Amino acid sequence: MAGSYNKVLLVGRIGIDPELKYTQSGTPMTNFTLATDESFNDREGNRQERTEWHRIVVWNRQAETVCQYMSKGRQVLVEGSLQTRKWQDKQGQDRYTTEIRAQRVVFLGGGQPGQSYEKTGEDRGAQGRSQDSASKGEENGSDNLGPLFPSEASAMDDAPF
Repeated sequence: MAGSYNKVLLVGRIGIDPELKYTQSGTPMTNFTLATDESFNDREGNRQERTEWHRIVVWNRQAETVCQYMSKGRQVLVEGSLQTRKWQDKQGQDRYTTEIRAQRVVFLGGGQPGQSYEKTGEDRGAQGRSQDSASKGEENGSDNLGPLFPSEASAMDDAPF
């Protein structure tokens, strides 16, 4: 097998209004949840629906644009890669958070149809900066998926896993 590939492509609805935050070095970022729905027939032939919630993280200029134009309920396409982070809760227990690091966000339905906001080369370079130097702030939304930055772990309650 030649190499590996980490690519995620989701179409869903935004679960919380994105909130713009900045690292201590001034790098803009935001996160939000995305709901995707799946319909299927169970063994008895009954139609079932299931909603999956995904945590999306967006960096740099794209984060600013997302916060300016996106809101709860808006349908979007997100293209990115999976990333799992390890952090410790207040009791010192190791916890893990898996999220999608967005490289491209396309707004669907209404507003500016098909408009895409993709990372530039400048945005990609800034992504490598340390995330644990972020300014502290509470995460938006009712889902507690772990701290946005590792330095926030001590200020959080246990994340449900």
